[in-house]
Amino acid sequence: MTNSQGNSKANYITSGQLSIHPALWDFINKEALPAVKLDQNQFWQDFEALLGELQPINQALLEKRDALQLQIDSWHNQHPEMDFATYKQFLQEIGYLVNPPEDFQVSTQNVDPEIATMAGPQLVVPINNARYALNAANARWGSLYDALYGTDVLPGEADKSLAYDPARGKQVVEWVKNWLDEIFPLQAGSHKDVTGYLVSEGELVMQMQDGSTQKLKETEQFCGYRGDAQAPTCILLQNNGLHAEIAIDASHIVGEGDLANVKDVVLEAALTTIMDCEDSVAAVDGEDKTLVYQNWAGLIRGDLSLEMRKGDKVLVRSLNKDRNYTSKSGDNLTLPGRSLMFVRNVGHLMTNNAIYLENEEVFEGLMDAVVTCLIAKQDVQQSGKYRNSKTGSIYIVKPKMHGPEEVAFSNDLFSKVESMLGLAPDTIKIGIMDEERRTSVNLKACIAAAKSRVAFINTGFLDRTGDEIHTSMQCGPFARKAELKTMPWIQAYEKSNVAAGLSCGLAGKAQIGKGMWPEPDNMAKMMSAKTGHVKSGANTAWVPSPTAATLHALHYHQISVSSMQQALSKETFDGLDDILTIPVKPDVANLSPEEIADELDNNVQGILGYVVRWVHQGVGCSKVPDINDVGLMEDRATLRISSQHIANWLEHGIVSEAQVRASMEKMAKLVDQQNAGDPEYIAMCPEPDSAIAYQAAAELIFEGKRQPSGYTEPVLHRKRLEMKATQR
Repeated sequence: MTNSQGNSKANYITSGQLSIHPALWDFINKEALPAVKLDQNQFWQDFEALLGELQPINQALLEKRDALQLQIDSWHNQHPEMDFATYKQFLQEIGYLVNPPEDFQVSTQNVDPEIATMAGPQLVVPINNARYALNAANARWGSLYDALYGTDVLPGEADKSLAYDPARGKQVVEWVKNWLDEIFPLQAGSHKDVTGYLVSEGELVMQMQDGSTQKLKETEQFCGYRGDAQAPTCILLQNNGLHAEIAIDASHIVGEGDLANVKDVVLEAALTTIMDCEDSVAAVDGEDKTLVYQNWAGLIRGDLSLEMRKGDKVLVRSLNKDRNYTSKSGDNLTLPGRSLMFVRNVGHLMTNNAIYLENEEVFEGLMDAVVTCLIAKQDVQQSGKYRNSKTGSIYIVKPKMHGPEEVAFSNDLFSKVESMLGLAPDTIKIGIMDEERRTSVNLKACIAAAKSRVAFINTGFLDRTGDEIHTSMQCGPFARKAELKTMPWIQAYEKSNVAAGLSCGLAGKAQIGKGMWPEPDNMAKMMSAKTGHVKSGANTAWVPSPTAATLHALHYHQISVSSMQQALSKETFDGLDDILTIPVKPDVANLSPEEIADELDNNVQGILGYVVRWVHQGVGCSKVPDINDVGLMEDRATLRISSQHIANWLEHGIVSEAQVRASMEKMAKLVDQQNAGDPEYIAMCPEPDSAIAYQAAAELIFEGKRQPSGYTEPVLHRKRLEMKATQR
């Protein structure tokens, strides 16, 4: 059991064999339980019983991970020649690779259309940051004009000395009008020549500059409008299941200069958001966990809000209302104003001192399952201001599961939580993160283990690569990080994920997702790269910001994911052997000293840049400048791959301990310089060895091969608690 250190238990509340942090005790008893009318005494008795039954099973699963790893390490040490057929047989013999189940179709029901039938971007945000959470929930709709005006998707940039740069605005408008012509074409002519929009007898009519009128080529793309039919303020269109608004306002600075007084085009963007309790969050004790749960409760109730100052004004940020229109038949039409929310629970590994059972910290994943679902029951009962799931489901993303046994354990856990909270069977849907090697090679069996509640599978390159390196640490030195992304194993992994999902019937019932674009300032590159995610048959992919969600939504208008899935479902793909081909590259030993130093410095800078914020400031996810000052969205997954990569090169003599320590000292100075503008930043220099974050980074690297599955959480949690103790 991976214990953290920290809070004194002197002030904990005792209930049976449980000891509960007072902040969490108050939140559950005074807010969460009354909201769903559950009895306090019965809840804590049931919670204790659940923990008593499942803690030992959880522990046994972790011990099996360790036992398998020891066997794999030993095998590689005894078989330096690495015969593939022998290796694959060995994995079958030890139970790492299981026989796939007979063909089946998932039976998941009551899944909201944003997940089951629609295709669009997905955000992932740290739930302990209320501003990020609200921004993400409200990113269901985004201004295309703003997204293009302020990013590098179009050449050049706005003149920042002006409140509004007309030249940049003209460039944006021209691009969007061309896009409208492509996606919502007229029977003849161009949106550029439209002087007015009106609705007549349920159809959209465009008045043209030459005095004629036109209609849409595909008249069914028109859904509704807002305002007067003869002078609407908003036109609602639909393509590939996604909506777009043409917003009209003659008094607006943009609208007044437009022939049709169009001030903006607003896209339906982030259909879903993962409110994250895990990789992007630094929550290490009862105080931190209570904040996580309070924010989730505020989102579910619909009353989470945040006051923000802008100059002399105080702005209140809260959840957006639904969007109302008049349908083309004259009826009221309402569309969701907010992204549909998943909540990502913690995986099976970590414990947390928010609750103890018989003086042992409880597994955080068990605690998350109970408390996040307790809170979400308010949505099932429709007692919040808004509805998250209109089908009465609760969506839990479960990360870092190793193989079908661990998925089956999560399935059993959710069944017990449903019974405990009085929820109907399969109310809780599961999102399976395909980010661990033992899950990738057994994905069909993993899906089968939760086939009545699977609503999501998703690839994650960074965690998946971290586990690849750790699992095969003894096999040999791995290729450079950039090269790993181009090798057959990762291509097969990505393709196999979609193929397995389609073969198990996820199309029309669940999401098949792809991973994060890490460079929030490089939207032009994202627009080029993420086309591939849509063409792969994935009906969602992660983006780093609401702006990125608006831009990525363009891909789903251009490409019909349902058509891609129909075509791909006719193909068969078995990439198992490629996935099992370990991306070691012995000739990295022949790299020049400069190439090795560059790779090392890049890894070390990334580690220090992330760890110093996590440990010193409690920031679990942020835009961290890389060694070239390019801002990258970093979380624990990026840390895992970098620390494991250095550990692997140390293990095989590509770099020495002295080289790593020299790089760490040099990069600590650079990271401090890069963060000099942050008034809350706590520097590592001039004495980095005494900085707690620096110590954490060193441990992650030099003890990397001994970290469970290469995970960074045990070290980070322990060092963050140490840091918090110095700040009390």
